[in-house]
Amino acid sequence: MNMPINPSAHPDAALEQARFNMIEQQIRPWEVYDGQTLDALGRVRREDFVPPAYRSLAFMDIQIPLRGNAEEALRKGECMLSPKVEARLMQDLLITRNDRVLEIGAGSGFMAALLAQVADQVVSLEIEPELAQMALDNLRRAGVRNAAVRVADGSSLIPDGPFDVILLSGSVASVPQELLALLRDGGRLAAIVGEEPMMRATIVRRQGERFETIQPWDTVAPRLRNFPEPSAFRF
Repeated sequence: MNMPINPSAHPDAALEQARFNMIEQQIRPWEVYDGQTLDALGRVRREDFVPPAYRSLAFMDIQIPLRGNAEEALRKGECMLSPKVEARLMQDLLITRNDRVLEIGAGSGFMAALLAQVADQVVSLEIEPELAQMALDNLRRAGVRNAAVRVADGSSLIPDGPFDVILLSGSVASVPQELLALLRDGGRLAAIVGEEPMMRATIVRRQGERFETIQPWDTVAPRLRNFPEPSAFRF
């Protein structure tokens, strides 16, 4: 007879089962079938990128606050996106081993760690110094050597381009045109665009001087700070 796993006796086995369940029950049902994306999710230890107070929530289908008061952190966008949203964004970007990637919003560093599994180089910007240090420490502990974290406001201070891939790990009111200018020919940008209660995952591909846009799925994510908002005035 098979006996249930006792997490205290087999902590690694319990964690691996939770990771497996996250992939099979949350991520695959969200139409994430890409092998390299699923492999990265299996390799990167999500629980090591979650603040200790929330480690028990590491594999749940929720946004995880990264510091201080949970409600305030979520309001400020200081959180990890849910696993299925991270996975679907990564899959839709069609990242290759030669790609140079820019991420806006490092958070805990988890998304940068995933991106680093499949790309050549990752540059991740974080506006909050405390979170940037958290991300950097987490990436170092995880042995990720091809991802850099910089303290910077991604709405205005952008490192030298061009990039093959740009990912906004949060929502914006509209696709930032200045970021599109940093894409190489054939490059892709992913952002969550719109207003609550419904936003659209938006994937933009550069083809020469043209930009092709698709919005394949809906979700909601906290705002990235300092990006333009539509005027509240109505005429």
